Amino acid sequence: MQLRNTLLVGLITLTLAGCSVFSGESDVVTASPVPEIENQFIPTQNWSTSVGDGIGSYYSHLRPAAQDGVVYAADRHGTVKALSLFDGKQQWKASLAEKTGFLSRNRSALLSGGLTVSGTHIYVGSERAIVYALNREDGQLAWQTRVAGEAISRPVVVDGMVLIHTTNGQLQALNETDGAIRWTASLDVPSLSLRGESAPATAFGAAIVGGDNGRVSAVLLQQGQLIWQQRISQPGGVSEISRLNDVDTTPVVVGNVVYALGYNGNLAALDLRSGQVIWKRDVGSVSDFIVDAGRIYLVDQNDRILVTGTEGGSTIWSQDDLLHRGLTPPALYQGYLVVGDAEGYLHWLDVTDGRFVSQQHVDSKGFLSAPIVAGDTLLIQARGGKVHAFTR
Repeated sequence: MQLRNTLLVGLITLTLAGCSVFSGESDVVTASPVPEIENQFIPTQNWSTSVGDGIGSYYSHLRPAAQDGVVYAADRHGTVKALSLFDGKQQWKASLAEKTGFLSRNRSALLSGGLTVSGTHIYVGSERAIVYALNREDGQLAWQTRVAGEAISRPVVVDGMVLIHTTNGQLQALNETDGAIRWTASLDVPSLSLRGESAPATAFGAAIVGGDNGRVSAVLLQQGQLIWQQRISQPGGVSEISRLNDVDTTPVVVGNVVYALGYNGNLAALDLRSGQVIWKRDVGSVSDFIVDAGRIYLVDQNDRILVTGTEGGSTIWSQDDLLHRGLTPPALYQGYLVVGDAEGYLHWLDVTDGRFVSQQHVDSKGFLSAPIVAGDTLLIQARGGKVHAFTR
């Protein structure tokens, strides 16, 4: 196994109000204060339920998944719960922590990344290089498989396979039914990278995935064969941090175009068939982004909220009043763009021009993972393990 160093992106880009951290080797940045706004509306908080210990101070993008009126959520230690989308009441609870003895606390499963629900199963990966499948009906373990490395990105289910991108640069396909490994594709990895991995996007029989080497790769789903690679981020600068160029965001495929985004790199549009660059512009991020109705919604690595057009990437609007507040990836909800921050605020913006329309302090533990939308409900999981549900 190749040895390499990883850096927590939160240590590079995240700054809490009243504190400062080093960005690069000499620059100090300070979080913007909470904007003072007049709320145009106040969302209704329908319920708030604790899943367990949450993620604490660890860099983990655990977030819920929802389907058919049920929310599935987990904490880092290994607790997984099924909750009613309507009122948050628990339907079942399971534990993936390893039993170690009568008096000692069970060994943490170190769950990481988002949960994925598909068919009759829920899937989640762990820093212990294990992928778990649980039955949706009762939470019983259906199977578990040891994979090539830490599985900290969200599993992706397609064509009877569960795709896992591990931290040592392996993209693996597991059988959806029993977890058996079908194939492994090796992607190049540098000696130093950020703590995070791109979950793959899938389209037209291919998996499209970002890598820690600044490239986007396309891999055939059935054989695991590499089709093309395209670099969208070049190492630059004099310090190791300024030379990081990971593509940790999940690519988005719309028609025959792949949109991809790298750290210290570029926002790029690529031709799906060949990987050739259609256009690119100088924007860097490690947060997943949204492509909708001819617009790209993203949070850059300085926590600037930016909206560009899909044709050429020109800026439609930007919002600079939340810089260095440790923003989550964005969510589109009922005509608004919603982001959380590291202090536990939810910020609601008008999608037409980026104006703030509402703001609430929700959870003192703060947010790291993206909000998700389930029907008419907005869900977000805090670092401390609480899942909060809102309606407009």
